[in-house]
Amino acid sequence: MKAKEGMGLTRSVAHWDEKYQELQHRVEEVVNLGRAEGVLSWDQQTYMPPGGAQARAESAAALARIVHERITDPHTGELLNDLSTTLPELHPDSVEAAFLRVVKREYDRLVKLPARWVEENARVSSLAQVVWVKAKQESDFSSFAPYLERLFALAREAADYLGYEERPYDALLAQYEPGVRASQLERWFAELKPVLTRLVQEIASKQPGGLPATADDEPFGPAAEFPDAQQWELGQRVLRAMGFDFQRGRQDRSIHPFTTSFSPGDVRITTWIVPRNFLSALYSTVHEGGHALYEQGIPPELSRIGLGQPSLGVHESQSRLWENIVGRSREFWQYWLPQAQELFPGQLSGFTVESMYHLVNQVRPSFIRTEADEVTYNLHIFVRFELELALLERRLEVAELPEAWNRKMEQYLGICPPDAARGVLQDVHWSDGLIGYFPTYALGNILSAQFYEQALAEVPSIPAEIARGHLLPLKEWLNQRIHVHGGKYESQVLVQKVTGQPLVTQPYLQYIQAKYSELYGL
Repeated sequence: MKAKEGMGLTRSVAHWDEKYQELQHRVEEVVNLGRAEGVLSWDQQTYMPPGGAQARAESAAALARIVHERITDPHTGELLNDLSTTLPELHPDSVEAAFLRVVKREYDRLVKLPARWVEENARVSSLAQVVWVKAKQESDFSSFAPYLERLFALAREAADYLGYEERPYDALLAQYEPGVRASQLERWFAELKPVLTRLVQEIASKQPGGLPATADDEPFGPAAEFPDAQQWELGQRVLRAMGFDFQRGRQDRSIHPFTTSFSPGDVRITTWIVPRNFLSALYSTVHEGGHALYEQGIPPELSRIGLGQPSLGVHESQSRLWENIVGRSREFWQYWLPQAQELFPGQLSGFTVESMYHLVNQVRPSFIRTEADEVTYNLHIFVRFELELALLERRLEVAELPEAWNRKMEQYLGICPPDAARGVLQDVHWSDGLIGYFPTYALGNILSAQFYEQALAEVPSIPAEIARGHLLPLKEWLNQRIHVHGGKYESQVLVQKVTGQPLVTQPYLQYIQAKYSELYGL
């Protein structure tokens, strides 16, 4: 009797393993097709001539349709059902359990979207991106508006197809931040708003005349010139110190800095060069380098089977941690100011560590989100989040967006963009159909402080190492505690595992208030 039960169990496990391997093979194919999509997108944003827009849009649409058909094939659903009904006892932290959770979540979501919608969304966003580049260059919102109207119409369709319990926005947010709803964002953001706005007011009261009307795009003066080659060299030095592996990645230029990963062995980042302000390229490089370290740190065996994509809030926590908590610290500049002065001896001759520390942490309104300081950055996110909600729920029309954008900027930052290029057209996200993406930046800010607090509790020597130019101890902690998990867990589960508590705003608020109270003598 026992022997027969053992033989039956063996056959059952063998059957389950066979089905599991079949599902894994199907997902690996989808992952590889997705990487091909990524190559097309990266090329479009870096080297593709404008004349290739129509053909690239058709290629992107065809590939998106094929990927969608593969992942939503009915046999995929049959495999998932078979595997769940004959499920052996799996540890919830095992790769197998995580794989089935993630594949089922994505299958259940994507099977609701018609192939027609997927193809059309890819086509429109590919065309819209090319139109957006020209519209931004010419500060011409009217030329981009028809594409934006179509993209938000497609987003509403997607929300209806996907379904939601509270608000349409939740259906879109789930693509970037699974398990989080707009109501949670509003609660977290409500905890940030009064503290950040009060901090801005207190800092303004400490400066003659209050805060500058806008950020200074030329903090080193109109006569300062920072040659391209030296700016590039400084960024490369910092990337190497951070542990970015140039055998598994590269850096290029683009109109808007971004990171894309085709695999942990091929991670691409871009930056831009601002002739009179080397800090713009430097911090863009460090920011994207933080994303890239995450991608290079994900185990290939997870990436290969679709477990390489963590929540974007967690992903953003890595870039914001490196850019702000590390890159804008005194310790960072103790080592990197002499490096910068070696490359820019005339331009930086009068700077000390303390003066550079104060410069890179100036609080002042900025038209451009990516140039915003730590205190005002989240206010930019609130603008976008609230406008997205209003557009999606038809409380705002696209034609009204520029004026609404300017009103929100005055409400939160006290400034009004002089043109669309520095206002409503500044971000690439909407042109790419990434509606529901922006809140992940604010979540990244919150999580960056929560993760760094935990890193210091476990490795107290990290700040002293940063002051010596040794950035690898922090990188290795992040590899071991965060990157190694890839996309196995939703953000709330991962945060609990790493820090022992759910996402909370206190570490971020304590960090921001302590730092800027000391800087401005509050």
